[in-house]
Amino acid sequence: MGALSNLRVLDLTQVLAGPYCTMLLADMGADVVKIERPGGDLIRSNPPFAADGDDEAYGGYFQSVNRGKRSVELDFGDDADREAFLSLVSEADVVVENYRAGTMAKYDLGYETLKEHNPALVYSSIRGFGDPRTGETDRQGQPSFDLVAQALGGVMEITGHPDGPPTKVGPGIGDLFTATLNCIGILAAINHREHTGEGQYVDTGMYDAMISLTERAIYQHSYTGEPPTRRGNAHPTLFPYDAFETADGYAVIAAFGTAHWHALCEAMDRPDLAAAYATAADRLESRDHLREEIAAWAENLETDDLVGTLEGEVPAAPVQSTTEIFADPHVREREMLVAVDQPGANRTVEIAGNPIKMSETPPEPRGRAPLLDEHRAEILGEGVERPADD
Repeated sequence: MGALSNLRVLDLTQVLAGPYCTMLLADMGADVVKIERPGGDLIRSNPPFAADGDDEAYGGYFQSVNRGKRSVELDFGDDADREAFLSLVSEADVVVENYRAGTMAKYDLGYETLKEHNPALVYSSIRGFGDPRTGETDRQGQPSFDLVAQALGGVMEITGHPDGPPTKVGPGIGDLFTATLNCIGILAAINHREHTGEGQYVDTGMYDAMISLTERAIYQHSYTGEPPTRRGNAHPTLFPYDAFETADGYAVIAAFGTAHWHALCEAMDRPDLAAAYATAADRLESRDHLREEIAAWAENLETDDLVGTLEGEVPAAPVQSTTEIFADPHVREREMLVAVDQPGANRTVEIAGNPIKMSETPPEPRGRAPLLDEHRAEILGEGVERPADD
């Protein structure tokens, strides 16, 4: 029993943002029915694959964010399939889609239509630039992906080294952060419905989400009148808070508090620095000089020695590769690597677990991602009956 095991979610999403949102709901127990267009989610065929050959039903991209869902393939241009979808909507709790604005309306399946079939429905959309229902702009209808959202939202302008080009953040945060906010909106709407019986429309735009994510840059610009730009791994208002090269890799050190600063200076055997730069303002003003001092100390130590010297006294950590993440006992003990079956590969693969931990209803991936249309008979055959609660 998951915390959301009483909910049925109709998932019309594809690629990353929408599937990640509904994956979070599935991990928390919701019955997520993935309604796939003819041919299925565009990302099913995306690599990597777990074995040689072409027998695998999908690659790692699809597996990671569609685990624990059921699949049915429907063509909204087909009258029978459209009616089948509406029959599911009548008893669903949530519909999630991430098409361009207006796409569902082309099939007369927009929020207003679905609300007539189910007034308590929570209808949620994820779009690049939001939906006209919640604030109309001239950008709506334009296609958007993570790269576009990071570029427009200021993420790329503040990411990278000062002498380098604007740089995207490695993970697809334009998708993932938007998806997480959308999930929060859905749960808030469900809570509202519990008190009022009213469904509603939930809208999260990728551009909007990136503005929220870059909150530091927004207030800095407002307070100072200067647009923030790239600082590498450093922090604009805290020091030391940076990555330092070691004899065999990199480590991060976050010692901007006075107690941590004193502990760092003690580890470096530099009490003179602790005395000369006693306040946070002193350290920030002399950050270039102090960074050179710390860098000179760090480059003569191996990463494990540096981290071991500071551990327990100063926030510090190695910059890890995925190889090191897979070998970290903490990751295993926190169940952040989960094995699932990979159809066509005759072996299991590991995907990222769920970081939300709950004492009574712990979220967890509930099996592999579905094959295309795998659950047609049980979903359409069961009509509108809900899954049993026991």
